[in-house]
Amino acid sequence: MQPSAPARAGAIRLAALAALSIAVGWSLRDANIAGPLITLSHWAPVIGKGFLFNLLIGALATLIGTFAGIMLGAAQLARARPVRVGAFIATQLLRNSPWLVCIFYVMFLLPFEVRMGGVTITIPDWVKAVIGLSLPAMGNMSEIVRGGLRSIPLTQWEAGASLGYTRRQTIVWIIIPQAARRMLPPWMNLYCIITMATSLANIVGVSEVMTAAKHLLVTENQPALLLPTYLIVMLLFFAYIYPLSRATRRLEKRWAVAG
Repeated sequence: MQPSAPARAGAIRLAALAALSIAVGWSLRDANIAGPLITLSHWAPVIGKGFLFNLLIGALATLIGTFAGIMLGAAQLARARPVRVGAFIATQLLRNSPWLVCIFYVMFLLPFEVRMGGVTITIPDWVKAVIGLSLPAMGNMSEIVRGGLRSIPLTQWEAGASLGYTRRQTIVWIIIPQAARRMLPPWMNLYCIITMATSLANIVGVSEVMTAAKHLLVTENQPALLLPTYLIVMLLFFAYIYPLSRATRRLEKRWAVAG
């Protein structure tokens, strides 16, 4: 039995990767790379811990932005014109604002600590970074929700009304179950984008993977570590984001055919 096309393509990629590895190894056979490799191996736990912190920030920012964006997106379809217009303006403002600017605004507007009664609560920088990233996530999620709900045919809304459902019941029991499948792929893309944007938190002093990479370079003071260190950071993000993007494409194709 002949191998399938995906299997042949995978074999070709593996062969190309092996050939490339051999070529690089041959070209560097005389280079002194043992020292940098040992140094990177010593710093691997620190870089890995920083990357896990990036994932935590991305997940929390997505979670907050998702719930807030759902409410804002639903408000764009409200019957009251002032609510609808206000939600539209807020959505466009958050969607089209630079992400770093949002982080800086939250960083400087929120206090360093809050006193409640006799207790002083310190607000760490990473919490501010989460809130800052959740703002553009909220605007993008609002547009995803608005588009998902609008994509459902008007006849479905009329069917809910004919069954005696209120507008809220129609949205909850008829519209959202149909729109959820259409909103999930863009929501997954949004999560991937937010996760990659967590490296911006490094600029405002959050100790994440980019901070760990800078500490490595400053501490070791070896120019040969510059490119390998940032290559490792890039590969970490790629290894996490690429499978998610592939899964998103499969979902889009599967549900497009099913629809």
